[in-house]
Amino acid sequence: MANERNNRILLEMVKQPANSRCADCGAADSDWASYKLGVFVCLQCSGVHRNLSSRVKSIRLDFWEDELVELMKSKGNAVSKDHYERSVPPYYYQPRQHDCAVLREEWIRAKYDRMEFTGKTKYPPTSYTTGFYEGMLWKKGKDNSQFLKRKFVLSEREFTLVYYNKEDVSKGPKAVIPIKDLNATFQPEKIGHAHGMQLTYLKGSVTRNIFVYHESPEEIVTWFNAIRATRYAYLRTAYPTGRDEELIPKITRNYIMEGYMEKTGPMDAEELGVVFIGTAKNGYAVKEFTPKSTRGNKWKCGILLETPQREFVFMCEQEREQKQWLEAFRQVFARPMAPQDYTVEANIRGRKR
Repeated sequence: MANERNNRILLEMVKQPANSRCADCGAADSDWASYKLGVFVCLQCSGVHRNLSSRVKSIRLDFWEDELVELMKSKGNAVSKDHYERSVPPYYYQPRQHDCAVLREEWIRAKYDRMEFTGKTKYPPTSYTTGFYEGMLWKKGKDNSQFLKRKFVLSEREFTLVYYNKEDVSKGPKAVIPIKDLNATFQPEKIGHAHGMQLTYLKGSVTRNIFVYHESPEEIVTWFNAIRATRYAYLRTAYPTGRDEELIPKITRNYIMEGYMEKTGPMDAEELGVVFIGTAKNGYAVKEFTPKSTRGNKWKCGILLETPQREFVFMCEQEREQKQWLEAFRQVFARPMAPQDYTVEANIRGRKR
C-alpha cells in the first residue's frame, strides 16, 4: 500500500510543468528519476545517469521508500535547473530528444559530473571562453574513405577555422574556412563513427563538406561548442542589434532533410551550389512537377521550386523521397524570416550575378 501511495505521489509530481519533461533532453515521457540528483528524466537519459551511478528508478515500476519520495519532493527539475544550469553559456548546445547519443551523454556529464555550469568551478573550459582552440581530429580524405589525423585551429580573433595536412604548420594551412560560412552538425551514421561531425561551408558558390571525429566524446563535443562560441561571437559582430533568441538558432543548424536529387531543366546552365529558401509570403513555393520529357534523367519524380528570381527543377528517385522533400521545403516556407535572413538572401543573390 505504501508503495502504491508513493508511486501515485510521483506520478502527480511529473504532471507539474517543470517535471513533465525530461530534465536533460526535454522529452515528454519523464517516467524515470535519479533520486541522487532529484530529477525526472526519460528512458534514454536514465541510461546515462545509471552509467554515472546516479541511482535511477522507474516512477511506475520500482519500489520507492518514503524518504526517497520526500527527497524528490524537496528537489525536482526546477530546483535542479537552477543549480546545475545556473551559468550555461548562450551558445552551448543543449540536446533535444532526438539528438545523437554523444551530445546527450556529454551534456549530462558536463552538468552533473563535471559541474561545468554551476558557476562555482573552473568551468566552462577555456575552449569556450578564450576564443581560441586547437587540436588533432581524424579527417576523412577527399578521394578515399581513409581517416587521417589533421591539426585544426579555431580563432575567434580571425573568425576562421584552419586545418593543416601535416603537423608541421610552417608549410601553411590546407584550408582557411571563414566562420561566417561554417556549419557544424553531428552525423554519426553518415560518417560511420559515434563521434562523427560534419563541417559544411561555402567555397565561392559551392558547398563543401569535411567529415571528422575524435576518439574522446568530451573532446569532439568541446570542438562543437567551441565552434558554436566562435559562431556566436561572429553573429554578435555581424548583427549587433540582434537578440539572442534570433541569433542562437543561427549558430549551427541541423538539417531538416538531406539527400540526393538530380538538378535538371533548361534554366540550370551553371552549378549554383546554394539556393536561399524564404517564406511563402515572400514569393517562395514548391510543388510536384512532371516534366514533358525525362530523356537523360535517371529519376522521374519531379519537384518545382519557385523563388522570386527563377525556378529550379529537381528530380527524386522515388515518390516517397519526393513527398519528403516537398514537406521539408514547406516547413521552411512556414518559418518567419528574421532581418538577418534578408541579408543572407541578398548575399546569395549577389553571388549568382
